[in-house]
Amino acid sequence: MSYDAQTGILSAGGYVGHGLSGTNLAARTMRDLILGEDTELTRLPWTGRTARNWEVEPVRWLGTNALYKVYGYSDSREYALDKPETHWSARLANIVSGR
Repeated sequence: MSYDAQTGILSAGGYVGHGLSGTNLAARTMRDLILGEDTELTRLPWTGRTARNWEVEPVRWLGTNALYKVYGYSDSREYALDKPETHWSARLANIVSGR
């Protein structure tokens, strides 16, 4: 989410795959940005952050799908181990994805 009050340009992104929940959160965040309010939403990590450029296709597609697989594996291991810590594979994927 970013908003330039001088130009009136607002951009939203980064919530692909999260459907209505992400869209709703994005809309409420944009509302607060437009109104110039300092709220919990405007302080979220996705506000004012510029995503890095991705690699060209098909490298981007391969990387994205590989990360989805790693995060899926991490989720299954975390559920199976029933520990309150992030699995090492998810931490590695976070580094690769720039999170």
